[in-house]
Amino acid sequence: MNNIIKIKLFASDTEYSNIILEELNKKLKENGYIISDNDFQLAIAIGGDGTFLKMVKECNFSDEIFYIGVNTGTLCFAGEIYPSDIDMFVYRLKNNNYKMENIGVQQTDLYFNKSKKSFYSLNEIVIRDIDLNTIKMDIKIDNNLLEKYTGDGVLISTSFGSTAYNLSFGGSIVYNDLHTLQITPIAPLNNKKYCTLNNSIIIPENRLIEINTDNKIILSIDGQNYKFNKIVKLNTYINKKIKLIRMIEYDYTKKINEKFLK
Repeated sequence: MNNIIKIKLFASDTEYSNIILEELNKKLKENGYIISDNDFQLAIAIGGDGTFLKMVKECNFSDEIFYIGVNTGTLCFAGEIYPSDIDMFVYRLKNNNYKMENIGVQQTDLYFNKSKKSFYSLNEIVIRDIDLNTIKMDIKIDNNLLEKYTGDGVLISTSFGSTAYNLSFGGSIVYNDLHTLQITPIAPLNNKKYCTLNNSIIIPENRLIEINTDNKIILSIDGQNYKFNKIVKLNTYINKKIKLIRMIEYDYTKKINEKFLK
């Protein structure tokens, strides 16, 4: 593992998160760590999943640092550490007693007639008609037509994001280390005129998903909305991986059971 010296702390704007922030700040300094906004090797989010997403975004999805979350939120699937485990966490961090997990980051490229915009996302993108009417789109995988989609929209999630908004539309839970993308339809139309997949489809790593549509679209990227009147095409794919610190006993099966079944 890389030698971690400098750490940046990110906290949600709640009283409890700020109490834990002060406690963690004190214990890290007592153990020789430097709390810094610059040149840090580890970023720690204190809050829920929203705080974790905000942290990674503010770090520009850097794959050169480590990330971890302290759970002071509700479900907080991204949170690895509970406040009661802070002493244990600092001790293990100091003794390099942890493991690392790679998480796939999604890149989405929007092509216009004379320009291009690119976005990163950790959880998902959602494509809908700008006025929330029925949208028609051709969905291709590696330039091969998958379907001519008609419906309310599609959600394309990462493996990490499979337990987020994706679940609301009946998508599958995918283990983080598979680094897939998952196309999940939102209210697809199926009748004598339209034939659309009703279920989600999981796309292997290193495949390119291309979307073509004549609709004006609203594109939601990890919950942030953008409106576009005309695109030539949209490409989305796993671009790179970021590094999450996990405790030695971390297991994704246990995480699913703990968060959804207990």
